[in-house]
Amino acid sequence: MAGVSSTVIVIIVVVVVLLALAVVAGVTLSRRRRISLTERERQEKRAGYQAGGGISLAPGGETEESPPTVTTPAGDPVAVVPAEPAIIDEVAPTEPPPPAVRDEIEPPSGRLERLRGRLSKSRSTFGQGLLGLLGAGNLDEDSWTEVEDTLLLADLGAATTQEVVDKLRAELVSRGVRSAEDARTLLRDVLVEALHPEMERAVRALPHESNGTKLPAVVLVTGVNGTGKTTTTGKLARVLVASGRTVVLGAADTFRAAATEQLATWAERVGAEVVRGKEGADPAAVAFDSVKRGTAAGVDAVLVDTAGRLHTKTGLMDELGKVKRVVEKQTKVDEVLLVLDATTGQNGLTQARVFAEVVDITGIVLTKLDGTAKGGIVFQVQRELGVPVKLVGLGEGADDLAPFEPEAFVDALLGV
Repeated sequence: MAGVSSTVIVIIVVVVVLLALAVVAGVTLSRRRRISLTERERQEKRAGYQAGGGISLAPGGETEESPPTVTTPAGDPVAVVPAEPAIIDEVAPTEPPPPAVRDEIEPPSGRLERLRGRLSKSRSTFGQGLLGLLGAGNLDEDSWTEVEDTLLLADLGAATTQEVVDKLRAELVSRGVRSAEDARTLLRDVLVEALHPEMERAVRALPHESNGTKLPAVVLVTGVNGTGKTTTTGKLARVLVASGRTVVLGAADTFRAAATEQLATWAERVGAEVVRGKEGADPAAVAFDSVKRGTAAGVDAVLVDTAGRLHTKTGLMDELGKVKRVVEKQTKVDEVLLVLDATTGQNGLTQARVFAEVVDITGIVLTKLDGTAKGGIVFQVQRELGVPVKLVGLGEGADDLAPFEPEAFVDALLGV
């Protein structure tokens, strides 16, 4: 009996020691996680500033007339019914998945607080150089030439540069600028004005009603391959889901199998549904089926990722126009977002011009605006197209899509 008792005691002691070690390990791991999160929050606060708010969303639709009934077009030369129907992948199961299955999505508000750090290169050459010139007092013609050169090197473009310089010349005298702080205030005001803050920058991605029927907003996302077009579609879906909205994604980039798979992954991560066709299927048919599915399911928005067409290929550009026309056999396209790589400079503007000739661009998304780009491209592309920059991509993270706010952007450039 003594031997049995000793064995029991040893077992009990071992169990108690193991439990104690498990508790200590759990507490240590929990503390490390808390410390890690706290340090990350502090780093982000140090890196930037708090912007006004999140991405603004607006309802689609028109008040003047109701969209047509959802029917398959027949007899129209631009309408297509695929020989092999598009496949509907219901990525989100009927029952909500366990919380661990979906990504934790960062709230859309406050994302621009990281912009100051991301634009550090632009700020050092742009803001500091201009403020040094303007704060020096009376400027001679050589000094004004330096101002012009600084603006041009920052990719503002010739027309915007001339407009800004003329405004600075006039205001420098009328305001009686005498100090560096006065110069900073003047420069900020002129640059913000050049970005036209009065432009409507809400993304029309909320549902609307027609004759008592809920219709989803339809958003086409377009641009050249490599600009971040498919990624932007996925990130916008995350913003909508984070706002409590339901989404259908249309994988109309059927010429690139990787794009379809990439979009399906984005859909899975947020619990959305994706409509796709077989590789090489007609993009217009997939877009049509996406909108039809979204309407039938009663979702809030249908986001269609179009093929990343090279703007030099006329046939593919015509295909983009066809996609829009076929979708509008069912309902109005509420938003056409053109995704541009902010680092491409003049080449990006050439792309913008051609895309604008094919479809009515309603908003611009500038990606890779993370310090490698010259901030002035924002001024130039907005002036070129006459439509607002609505969103900016600040990095590779899943939640690095932020609203474009002229005041916050200029403050980041100038280091205010």
